[in-house]
This record gives sequence, C-alpha cells and structure tokens, in this order.
Amino acid sequence: MSATQRDVKNRIGSVKNIQKITRAMEMVAAARLRRAEQRIEHLRPYAAAIRRMTRQAADAAGTEITGLPIFHEHESEETVALLLVTGDRGLAGAFNSQIIRAGLRAARGLEDDGRTVRYSAVGRRGVSTLTFRGKDPIGRYVGFTDRPSYADAREIAGELVTAYVDGKADRVEIFYNGYISPLTQEVRRETLLPLQQATILEGGDGDDGDASGDDAASGASHHALVEYEPDADEILARLIPDYVEISIYRALLESTASEHGARMTAMRNASENAGELIEDLTLEMNRARQAEITQEIMEVVAGAESLT
Repeated sequence: MSATQRDVKNRIGSVKNIQKITRAMEMVAAARLRRAEQRIEHLRPYAAAIRRMTRQAADAAGTEITGLPIFHEHESEETVALLLVTGDRGLAGAFNSQIIRAGLRAARGLEDDGRTVRYSAVGRRGVSTLTFRGKDPIGRYVGFTDRPSYADAREIAGELVTAYVDGKADRVEIFYNGYISPLTQEVRRETLLPLQQATILEGGDGDDGDASGDDAASGASHHALVEYEPDADEILARLIPDYVEISIYRALLESTASEHGARMTAMRNASENAGELIEDLTLEMNRARQAEITQEIMEVVAGAESLT
C-alpha cells in the first residue's frame, strides 16, 4: 500500500470514529428531548392556573395593588436588564449564537436610545461570550441547563425582582429559544417586569383553556364567587413572585428542549456529512489503488517487451 492510500485509509478511519460519536450524541439528545417535552407538558396546567389566579386576584385588589413595590411602574426606563438564556455546552448549531446576537442587537438599540443595559446570562456559553465581548454579566447562572429545576428559576427570579424593586433595573427582558419542534426553534423576547407590560394582566391569552365562554364574557360574575382570606392584595403579593418564577422556569424548560432538539439535528447532519465524506474518501482510495495496479501492470508489460 502506497503512502497516499495509507493516508486516505487513516482519514476514513478517523471520520468513521467521529461518525460513531455524532450518532451517539444524536441518540442521547433525542432521549433527553423526550424528557424535556414531557416536563413542558406537565408544567402548562400549573402555569395556566397561576396566571389565572394572579389575574383574578389583581382584578379583585383593584387600586390596592399600587401599594405593592413590584407593581410600581418606574417613571422612566433608564436601566434595562437583559437575561440571555443559553446552554452550558455547544455542538448545537446556532442555538447559543442566535440568542447572543439577538440580545446584543437589542442592547445596541437600547444604548442608542440613551439607556443603560445590565446583562445576566444562563449557561456557560452566554456567560463566556458576554465576558469575552466586555459585557460582564451581573448574574451568572451555570451548570443546570441540561435539566433546570424550579429552584434555579426561583434564584434567578429573586435576583431580578430585587433589582427591579431596588431601582437597579427599570425594565427586565428575557431572551430564550422557544421550542416548536426538534427541527425548529425561535428566538423569543419577552418582558418580565414591569408587570403592567408583561402578559400577567392580559386576558384570553390561550393558557386558560379550561375557562368557560360565560366566564370570559362576564368577568364580574366570575370573580363575584371568589372570597379572599386574607385580602386580595396580600394573596397577590404572594402570587406575583410565583408568577415570575413560573415564567422564568417555563423559559428554561423551553430552552432546554430547544437545545436538545438543535443538538440532535446538528449531530444528525454531522453524521450524514461524515457518511458522504467517507464515500468520497473511499472512492479516492479505490482510484489510487486502481492507478497503482495499472502502473504495476504497465511496468510488467514493459519489462516483458524488453525481453523479447
């Protein structure tokens, strides 16, 4: 075997080893994706109930909710906090980069308007990229993106709410990959705080699927059947943090499912590309072998002719 054939054969072996790894990673991502989809399905009824109860308590409290610090809308939005939800690992196509690009693009628009931007990031990829670009994130949340827990969402929500109540942030936005299918993820930009601009007080958002049409048509008669003990504003004060936590937890779960779907797709494409490369290299090695055999035959024929 010539040196050329040996080199090609070694390359084929290397590509085959890489293909085995990418196929294994695709299978692992597919299994984790199924679990992530189940967690999203299990969360939806609870999230819908929290949203519904919060909205009802806000309606019952009326003007009294203005006494809650978290319900106080700041006079100006000089400082905006951006939470970028990425992953701890790469090899997932554009999953991480598209969130970072969207966040930085939004930040440039805010800074052009004269506002100050405070960054927070979920996932090592987001933290490292922001740090590398000189956008040192105030909040760094890493090590759990493969399987986020509610405690992780509570920690993030607590720091963001505290920053808003203390006046360190006048607006809080979150960027994450919304899960649509294993092949499709979309970048979503949502407002968490102030609550007046979030989805918390919007009616008919589609999450309250168990609400009847009569309730939607007559909100007053619906709320008249509810008596609050203690007062509605006290209950609301307890529900609001839960709502913010649920909103962040939902974004974390959506991002996790999106990451597994993106990684599964990326590894499948990598495996297919490796297969095509193996075919090309095999064809190249066969051509080299054929050329070598042809050369040997010509040498033998030439030697035989010289003896006659």
